This record gives sequence, structure tokens and C-alpha cells, in this order.
Amino acid sequence: MRFSAIFLLLMFCGLDALADGPRVLKLKKTPERVTIDGVIDPAWSTADSADGFTMHQPYHNVPSTRRTVAKILTTDQALFCMMVCYDQRDSIQVITGKLDNTDGDYASIMIDTFLDKRTAYKFGVTASGARSDCRLLDDARDRDYSWDGVWFSAAKVYDWGYVIEWEIPYRSIQYDQNLSEWGLDFDRWMPTRKEDTYWCTYEEVEGQRISKFGKLRFEDFRPTVKGNNLEFYPVGITRATYLRDGAYKGEPDVGLDVFYNPSQKLTFQLTANPDFAQIEADPFQFNITRYETYFSERRPFFTEGNEIFMPSGRDRSSGFYKPLELFYSRRIGKRLPDGSDVPLQLGAKAFGRLADWEYGGFLAMTGEKDYAVDGTKATEPKAYFGSVRLKRQILDNSSIGLLFVGKHTPNNDDGVLDIDGAFRGSDWQLSYQLARSFNNQQGGLAASTGLLMFKDDLILGIRSKYIEEDFDADQVGYVPWKGTGGFTVFGGPRWYFKDGYIKQILIYSGFSLNHKKIESYVDHMGVLGYNMQFRDNWGFEVTFVAGRSKDRGVKYDSYEFDFSNWYNVSPKWYGNWGGSLLKTYNFSRDYLAYYYSTWSEIGWHATRVLDVGTMLNVFVEGNPDNKIEDITYNARPFVSVTPLNDLNIRIYLDNVYVRSTKQVQQMIFGFLFSYSFLPKSWIYLAVNEVRDRSDQFDQTGRLLPNTLHARDRVSVLKVKYLYYF
Repeated sequence: MRFSAIFLLLMFCGLDALADGPRVLKLKKTPERVTIDGVIDPAWSTADSADGFTMHQPYHNVPSTRRTVAKILTTDQALFCMMVCYDQRDSIQVITGKLDNTDGDYASIMIDTFLDKRTAYKFGVTASGARSDCRLLDDARDRDYSWDGVWFSAAKVYDWGYVIEWEIPYRSIQYDQNLSEWGLDFDRWMPTRKEDTYWCTYEEVEGQRISKFGKLRFEDFRPTVKGNNLEFYPVGITRATYLRDGAYKGEPDVGLDVFYNPSQKLTFQLTANPDFAQIEADPFQFNITRYETYFSERRPFFTEGNEIFMPSGRDRSSGFYKPLELFYSRRIGKRLPDGSDVPLQLGAKAFGRLADWEYGGFLAMTGEKDYAVDGTKATEPKAYFGSVRLKRQILDNSSIGLLFVGKHTPNNDDGVLDIDGAFRGSDWQLSYQLARSFNNQQGGLAASTGLLMFKDDLILGIRSKYIEEDFDADQVGYVPWKGTGGFTVFGGPRWYFKDGYIKQILIYSGFSLNHKKIESYVDHMGVLGYNMQFRDNWGFEVTFVAGRSKDRGVKYDSYEFDFSNWYNVSPKWYGNWGGSLLKTYNFSRDYLAYYYSTWSEIGWHATRVLDVGTMLNVFVEGNPDNKIEDITYNARPFVSVTPLNDLNIRIYLDNVYVRSTKQVQQMIFGFLFSYSFLPKSWIYLAVNEVRDRSDQFDQTGRLLPNTLHARDRVSVLKVKYLYYF
């Protein structure tokens, strides 16, 4: 017989908050059944409780305005968690979502299952029941949102708040069986108040850190579940590709994904004949630099677990230091000049850890592909890609690693070997990287370093890079800046206000040097910037850069003015916008002139199930006479409907309009239906169409008038089903 929810809530109210001392929660085993439904079962009365949550924002280290109680229990098979979140019903934002969508009121549990103080799992659920999971990396300086585990949850809203329950099977996560405790923390986000609260307390300048988690202490139990830990995903694919004149080509196919944990310290993944139908087309990129355009990886097989192959030291929260990207997975199955893709036939990777070591291996095979460039036939040869990674934890929370990435074709061997790592303190990080490329018998060196320090009243950043002219990682990585070296220093005072409307003011200045061997010159710049943030979740930043540069043999006074603004002052809508005005060399037109760009993004939660929004970019190219040469407009409006948490319909339209032609030059239409009918089991229906004004010929080979026509049109139905052993 169940106790009433009111009785249990009254019992919770009698609990004392853990105001002082180390945060410790005792894990107890329950003989009773815990039903995951958002209703408080009698079994929870025996569990230890976490209380006394404190704010991290908008005010730091003060008690939360709304009480939160977390409890944890275990069985032999799974870890169970419940969070009771008190609030008035009309203050709770209940927005229907989908996997990896964390809109609305939200709560999460985070566990460091190796107690290494560097990595942790995060399992979050919204008040509507939408789920989101990820892995916290590098002491929570980075996130891997591509990780997707098998776990269960439920949420239920009441007049006095809401309840979330989790069931996390031990066989779905990796852990050290010899430990008697794990790292632990809880988080709750209240969008109406812009309030982010944690069970543990963190420094305001550094944010959340795994190394400062509390403890989940095992009383009379340690998890030992192993199982087969084997996941099979048979994939059925039906593709209809547009040829021309209303003709289509049908292509039924099959694929297979395998996910295997032979031990709690090793993960193996394999994909055969994958199809990435659920991926939107890459957004339009405008590029006037001398370097190739960079595209983010969006294909699930490459994003899942890919952090092990990335050099240490990346800090997404600031973006100041970015190590050289030596493993750029977009090189695998790359897009050819005629718009076709090199087929990915097979991919496999394994990664895990042993004591203080992390390790990983990657292998992929791409097929031969014929294509044409300006009427000339060419062939992309069959290729093998491989990578090996070793990383060791040193000095408590620092690391050193070794990375190899290579590509083999019948006529060539390319690759790079790298040593990298990071030394870390509570409020600073020093990252380093040294790499050597090889192309058969040729090769060169590259290096990068970065120091970032946040103090209560000061910020300091130093970074440098050096890339020899012979360093060539183009076949496996993204390092296009050959024959360059750079050094940047910036810093300044920081004011944090414990109360009031203004949260932070930051003023910074510095200088930057950039040597380009091709120009036999060192560009030198001065930097001055101002950053201001407010407690209702908006802010702005302005930066001015000025100095001397040289491009294509021309020396000139260069300048750049950047402005950005972000605002999320309402739970119903969000947005950001900014722009840049600079005098620079336009390599696409081969002259020196001014250049202006502005960007904006806005989204609106119109209803519980409907989101609408758009992105808009404007690129203004000047000419040497200080007149406008051309203007390019790019918009990407979208509509997203989510009637159920795991069912989403998304429609978007990416279009490019050029003022000089007074025409839309390119249009991409996308439709995606996705439904997760079981954990990690999906149905996708995708329709993508690309229209542009490329040359079009009739059956006799005669060039047709310039019109916006379908260059590519494809429809894909994909079913992916999890067999879980």
C-alpha cells in the first residue's frame, strides 16, 4: 500500500539541510520495488537525502529561493534517484521536448564513477519528462553531448512543485568496481527566476568542477553488474534520389551499428554502411579568408566518444584556447567538388581506461568514388583512416597524452603524431601541444600553448602557436595556417557584484603578433575590450583591434570592431546578435577593402509543443573605392513541433540572396521526422532538397537559361532498432 504524497512531503520538510561540512550521501540498497512514474513510493522513506542547495547564478553562494530534495537508492541492477523540486505551479515552465533538448524547468544528477575528478556522467530531465544526457570532461570544462545512454526516467507536476525519478542500469555506464564511493552532485535550473542551483558549492569564477563534487558513499553494497553489455542496431534504409525530369532512383539498403562493453573499462563501437539521414545540411558559410571553410562534425558515429581523440586543454566556456585540430573527422567520407560524398563503408573505434590511463583506437574505410570537375573525370581512391590515443592523469587533475592519426591510400601515407596535455589549478589551466606531420618522407612541426586564469578580480590569457611551412595535416586534420606563428596576451580587471542588477564588468586589453612566412612580415595588433553581464541573463561585449598587417605584398593599417549581445530574459524566447566591421584583405576578390558582417538568431517557444525561430546573416563587401561591392543575405528560418517528448517534426529553409544579381542563389529545404519509440531506437523520415543556379544542360548538351533549379533532392526513410543484451 502506498503512503500518500502529502505524508511523504511532510516527512521531507523535517529534514535538515547540509549547511556545512563535506557533502556526503549514503547509498542504501532497497528490497522494495521502485516504480519510475514521478509518484513518491514508500521505498524512498529509507533513502538518505541531499538538501540545502545553493545558487551559482544569478547570485553566488546564497541559499536557493526554492527548496530541492534529492534521494538515491540502489538495487543489484540499477541506481535510482528522485528529486523533489518545490515551486508554485504557475512558475514551472513545462515545455515538451525531445532527447538532448533541455528547455523548461530542469533537474539533473551527475556521477563520477571512476572518482578521477575529471570525468562524469550527467542525466537530466525536464519537468515535462524530456531527457538529456552527456559526459562531463576535463573537470567539467568541456561536454560531450553526443553520448547517449540507456536509462529511464519520469516526471510529474503537482500544485506544489514537481518530482523526477531516474533509473540508471549499472550495465549502461562504466565504473570502477573497486571503489567504495563515487563523486556526486545535483543541479536544478529554474528559468522563470534564471536560477541555477547545485548541491555542491563552486567558485564563482571557475564554475562547476568535478574535482569539487560531493560523495556518494556505498554502505553495504558495491555495483558488480557486468552482463553482456552488447547493443545491436540493425538499420533499414530506403532512399529515393532525384535524377532529373521527374525521375527518381530507389535504393533500398541495410546497415548495422554495434556498441559493446566487454568490461566496465572498455567500449567498442562499429558501424557498417551507415546512413546519416537525421543530419541537417551544413549551414551556408561565407568566407573571404585565404583558408578553407571549417564545418562542424554532425554525424553521430564520429561525435559519440570522439573526445578521447581530441587534444587536451580545450575550454568551451571561454573559447580562448583551441588546440590544433589534428583529427578532423570531416576528412572521412568527405564531400567532393561535384557535391557527391565519398562513401563510408566501415567504421570502428574502441576506447576506455585503466587506472590513470585513458586509451582509444579508431579505424574507418572509405570506398572509391568517381567524380567530375569542370567536365574532367577524376577518382577519389579507396582509403583507410586510423587513430590511436593514450592519455595519462598526472598531478591529481592534470594530464599528458599521445595521439596518432593517419590515412593510407594505394599511393600515399599521411598522418600526424602529437604530444599534448594540460596542467590545472583551481582557477587556471596551462595547455600544451607539440605535433609532427608526415607525408611519405616529408613533414614538419607545429606547436601551441595556452594559459587561461580567472581570479575574483582579474582575468589573464596567453596563447601561442607555431606551424612550420612543411607541416601538412590536410588529409587528416584541420590546420590550414602553414608557415605561421602567433602570440597573444590579454588581461584586465574584473568586478563581480554580489547583489544588484549588474552581475559582472570586465575590461581587458592586450596585444597580438602573427607572423606569416609567405608575407615575410609580422602583423601586430592592439586589443581593447569591455564585457558586461546582467542578472536577468543578458549581456554584451565590445572589442576593438587595431594595428599593422600585410597581405599579398600590401602593408596597411588594419582595424576591427566587434560587438555581440545575448539575451535570454524570458523562458519563452531567446536570442543573440552581433557584428564585425573591419578593414582587411578580401581573398575571394583579391583586394584590400572594408568588410562588415552581422549575425542574429532568435527563437520563440510559442506553445508547449511549438518552437519557431530563424538565423539571419548579412555580409557586406566593400571595394577599394570605399563603396559597397556586394551584399549577401543568408536566412535559415525553422519550425519545430514536438507533440511528444521523443517525437519531433522539424522544417527549415536555408536561402542565400545576393544583391548584385537580385536573385536567390541557393536554397536548401529540409524536413525531418524523428521518433524514439524505445530507448535508442528511432524512426527517421528525412527530405532534403538543394536548389541553386549552377549550369544546367538539356539532353543535347546545350546550356539552359540560368534558373533556380533542383541540383539535389533525396528522401530517406530510416529505422534503427536497439537489441540490448
